[in-house]
Amino acid sequence: MNLADKVLAVNNDLPIRTAAPVHSGKVRSVYWLTEADSKRLIEEKGYNVPKDAPLAIMVISDRISAFDCIWQGEGGMKGVPGKGAALNAISNHWFKLFKDQGLADSHILDIPHPFVWIVQKAKPVMIEAICRQYITGSMWRSYVKGEREFCGIEISEGLTKDSKLTELLQTPSTKGILTDIPGVPAVDDVNITRKNIEDNFEAFNFKSLDDITLYEKLLTQGFDVISTELAKIDQIFVDTKFEFGYVKDKEGNEKLIYMDEVGTPDSSRIWDGEHYRAGNVVENSKEGFRQLLLNHFPDADILLNKSRMTEREALARDNVLPEAVLMNVSKTYLDIAEKITGEKIVLSDNPKAEIIDILREQYQLID
Repeated sequence: MNLADKVLAVNNDLPIRTAAPVHSGKVRSVYWLTEADSKRLIEEKGYNVPKDAPLAIMVISDRISAFDCIWQGEGGMKGVPGKGAALNAISNHWFKLFKDQGLADSHILDIPHPFVWIVQKAKPVMIEAICRQYITGSMWRSYVKGEREFCGIEISEGLTKDSKLTELLQTPSTKGILTDIPGVPAVDDVNITRKNIEDNFEAFNFKSLDDITLYEKLLTQGFDVISTELAKIDQIFVDTKFEFGYVKDKEGNEKLIYMDEVGTPDSSRIWDGEHYRAGNVVENSKEGFRQLLLNHFPDADILLNKSRMTEREALARDNVLPEAVLMNVSKTYLDIAEKITGEKIVLSDNPKAEIIDILREQYQLID
């Protein structure tokens, strides 16, 4: 069996009974279950949700996205072997730790397969909740250009690249394009201040002003939990993006939860501690792949300049990356997942067939 067969690249064509079109994102696809199947599973499995809560099957893929494009490799490799299983395993680990330590629940109700989550429909908070402990990446690029205010927070002069900040910074941005919010441009992923959120909390889907404080607390607590655990394996939690939403429990009480994914190499920068102390940055996250792409193509501006999106999409579509590049990414993801979880990630020979069998036999969601 060749490597390409082990990659789950297409994840929106599973024969799951659905009540709505499959929603396919950059990495995950969401299958909304029928009302009858949702009710049956809630009753059979005893999920802590209202009897009429809408449920979905979320299937991860091995696709790799960077600079808002999906990249591919030689030999028909449409993704990175093991990437999906590694991401889910890491998220599962942190979500469980958050719950065990009394922070907040997640949207995940069940994990039938390493690639699959059964989730409760959540109403998302329209914020990319970003936390930074070090100055690097886009923040450093802006700092070099003279910017000293980030999301309404003033930062000091004299900082050096990749250095630790004096405090953990929360630098939120918009999730999607939000219209008619004073002072917030109607473009995706634009930086916002706490005052922007306070003045328009309902437009960001917050239920109350108090919940802004709660989300900030959960963001800081979540960051600290992951940072502390990573330090035990000599890894540095540099920065990350969390997402939040609202769900109801069995009694109908609304609660703010963590959703999407947390503390993964896709949503975070993770540096090797030993190398950092020696003055080098070694990425154990997707940032390493981004840097490789910036070095691989002669005109890096195409990848960094949003006004050149058409050229960027052509670059991703028309170029296959060497197999060795994708295998290096695979090693990065698998190694950090195994370090974090303490468990071996076993690559399936045919993940799609496994998922279909489990969802048919154990969940009766496939005819």
